[in-house]
Amino acid sequence: MNEATQITGWSKQQMADEIIAMLTPGCSLNLGIGMPTLIAERMPAELNVMIHSENGVLGINGRPTPETVSATLINAGKETVSVGPGASYFDSATSFGMIRGGHIDFSVLGGMEVDVAGNLANWMIPGKKVTGMGGAMDLVNGSKRILVMLTQFSKSGQCKLRDQCELPLTGQAVVTTIVTNLGIFTPTGRSFRIEKLAAGVSRDDLGIPASLLE
Repeated sequence: MNEATQITGWSKQQMADEIIAMLTPGCSLNLGIGMPTLIAERMPAELNVMIHSENGVLGINGRPTPETVSATLINAGKETVSVGPGASYFDSATSFGMIRGGHIDFSVLGGMEVDVAGNLANWMIPGKKVTGMGGAMDLVNGSKRILVMLTQFSKSGQCKLRDQCELPLTGQAVVTTIVTNLGIFTPTGRSFRIEKLAAGVSRDDLGIPASLLE
């Protein structure tokens, strides 16, 4: 399927809402750089979710207003954020201790490829300059559940849900659930189980071989 024939499916905001519906009240949550940060902006206050950032913040509460913005209050992606009541600040050693100690319930990460085994590639494309994997290597191994939020197709029209990842891996067999603009999927080890499709989307629109779909 090429880019011209792709259907839109969910907006990024709708994808964020689908992920929010999976969260449990009072859980801890880490959001990766890029699309996942939309989740913080749309999080209902009544869920009482504690959003963690690996640079040393717990209790992020969406974006600041022009009156409250502070250049020193940022997330791991260097975006300015606001915090809610009870928020706390700490050094990176403590922050990564939370991650490696299994204290983060959910992490939502972006991705370039995910395969049927739950392998995730989200940190580099060979030949392109990168600054490193960052906290992703810890998050995929330390968080209780890994949700990946990504568009179904790359800019070149290639489906990002694959039989086997071709790009360098961030983690092996770590992905719990995948949310794309076309639907929600679970990697089973042999295929992708379709949990939900966006309105107007059919199996034929997914760009995934029928043999890899349940």
